[in-house]
Amino acid sequence: MSDCVILREFSTACGRRFGHATLNAPASLNALSLEMIDRLAPRLDAWAADPGIVGVVLDGAGDKAFCAGGDVRSLHRAIRAAHEAGETVAPPPVRAFFEHEYRLDYRIHTYPKPLLCWGHGIVMGGGLGLMAGASHRVVTPQTRIAMPEIAIGLYPDVGGSWFLRRMPGHGGLFLALTGAAIGAADARFAGLADFVLAHEDKSAVLAALADSRWRGEAEDDRIRLGALLEARTLRAGVPPSTLRRHFDRVEEVIAHDGLHRLAPRLRALADDPDPWLAAAGAGFAAGAPSSAVLCHAIWQRVPRLSLAEVFRLEYRLSLTGTMQPDFAEGVRALLVDKDRRPRWRHAAIDAVPADYLDRLLDACVPHPHPLADLD
Repeated sequence: MSDCVILREFSTACGRRFGHATLNAPASLNALSLEMIDRLAPRLDAWAADPGIVGVVLDGAGDKAFCAGGDVRSLHRAIRAAHEAGETVAPPPVRAFFEHEYRLDYRIHTYPKPLLCWGHGIVMGGGLGLMAGASHRVVTPQTRIAMPEIAIGLYPDVGGSWFLRRMPGHGGLFLALTGAAIGAADARFAGLADFVLAHEDKSAVLAALADSRWRGEAEDDRIRLGALLEARTLRAGVPPSTLRRHFDRVEEVIAHDGLHRLAPRLRALADDPDPWLAAAGAGFAAGAPSSAVLCHAIWQRVPRLSLAEVFRLEYRLSLTGTMQPDFAEGVRALLVDKDRRPRWRHAAIDAVPADYLDRLLDACVPHPHPLADLD
């Protein structure tokens, strides 16, 4: 449907305009589909080229979620059909989804104008991929952020290889290996958000954007938008950062060890008296061993890669990773049959080939790479 993303503009006091894009699939918690991506991306390009547009607002319909992730059910259906047809490579809908999604994420990271993302409620997977690159990232006390791909036999993509690696310490690797959820103060501490505002103030923020005079100079307008949001930032009533409170503990668990040495420490957290740490340990224990191996291997691989190189690596890895049995099984157990009892291909980390990452990358070397033009 053409209204899967609502696109509109509003005028400001200086006569210039803001673009406003709303992900509009509240029944699926605004899960990001290829149709949504293909509706949003060209409008962002058009707004970037329009001298009358001074900035963009990106949000989600409803009060529950900005975006709960990519539309993995659709990917699962396409992959199942490919498997049943005896195909071993990702079918065209899967290739298109990842290429277009990553191109959109990269566009947001490099957008030439202020881009305000209102990350209220659930922000997971592909939703965080959209929010992470925005110039002004707002979260609310109700925000819940996670990269839970280990639960579906995948890895944190959509640039997660880039932004999780840039969190303090080993916090990003901890989140990747456990799928643990974090809140607003955590997101600020982790560098995944810039402002914590009350969701009830959203209308007032939009009104303030309209009432302000903008210069049409990107840097000046970024500063003006930041000041406008900072003036409304919540100073009280936001639960303190759990991630920050447990920073030293996370560092002790992850350390600079190999996966085989840190894995027992992560599993032991399932018995921790702290509920957040216990949930993290349980998430790791229940996740796909192959995903854990990928997460740890990617962590070692990406520090010297550029953002564009990360997206090119993720594209190759996602095409082959989603065709592995663990992805189909993880989606089945979590989202289709919902029995939450996945039967992973590898029963333990020791059973996963040590060069698993390289095997998947070598299985997909597109020529030319569809994201070769990212720089």
